[in-house]
Amino acid sequence: MLGPNPPQPQPTDRLRFAMPPRHDSVEDERRHRKERLAGALRIFGRSGLEDGVSGHITARDPEFSDCFWVNPFGLPFGHVTVSDLVLANQDGQVIDGAYHVNQAAFTVHAQVHAARPDVVAVAHCHSVHGRALAALGELLDPITKESCAFYEDHALYDSYSGVTVDAAEGRRIAAALGSGKALVLRNHGLLTVGGSVDAAAWWFLSMERSCQVQLTARAAGRPVLIDHKQAVATREQLGGDLMAWINYQPLWQDISRSEPDLLS
Repeated sequence: MLGPNPPQPQPTDRLRFAMPPRHDSVEDERRHRKERLAGALRIFGRSGLEDGVSGHITARDPEFSDCFWVNPFGLPFGHVTVSDLVLANQDGQVIDGAYHVNQAAFTVHAQVHAARPDVVAVAHCHSVHGRALAALGELLDPITKESCAFYEDHALYDSYSGVTVDAAEGRRIAAALGSGKALVLRNHGLLTVGGSVDAAAWWFLSMERSCQVQLTARAAGRPVLIDHKQAVATREQLGGDLMAWINYQPLWQDISRSEPDLLS
């Protein structure tokens, strides 16, 4: 006598798997970017990346490509809502919003956006481990799969000129970034870019943790490097913006569900 039929696997088209959304209008896309920007700022605040009034994330407006949404000057990351965000033009003049913007930080972001039309978002904060690696004037080594995502795709800005307030310095920083996803600003900190807010935010969080791992491993001994071929292969698997977007979604779901007021 035959037993019961074994359970059958679910068809794959019935399984949920989030992908970047497509928008029917520029208004929908703008709202989406602003929501993700407010959420990313709150995640950065939760992650201890805030340091006084330092630290910014900018998102290019989908309609006015030379204008950028940014966190308000002096408002804590953990309190930012969508309606608090400020829209500024490439000269740092406020177009929409009730707050000032940090001109020194915006100067850098605007020049990076200008040099990289493919970039939607730029993230920069004075994180602890990022500043520690920056103080050494070093790049990330390929010692974990996460750090391999940055292998030969990030650069060092090997200069320090204090608080950046002029466009020429911003252009030099943008030139140092080149076509990469991230930059170590010597004696300063980290900067990451992405084709979405989600990607830029993920790259910053991942880079900061990779800095922590590298510094910890070096303090404990002599890290073993992943060889060039494997490092490149790992970067090709994990180093694209789509993978960054996918990795970021649990963080977005957590912050948007636990702090829904950010959407106001």
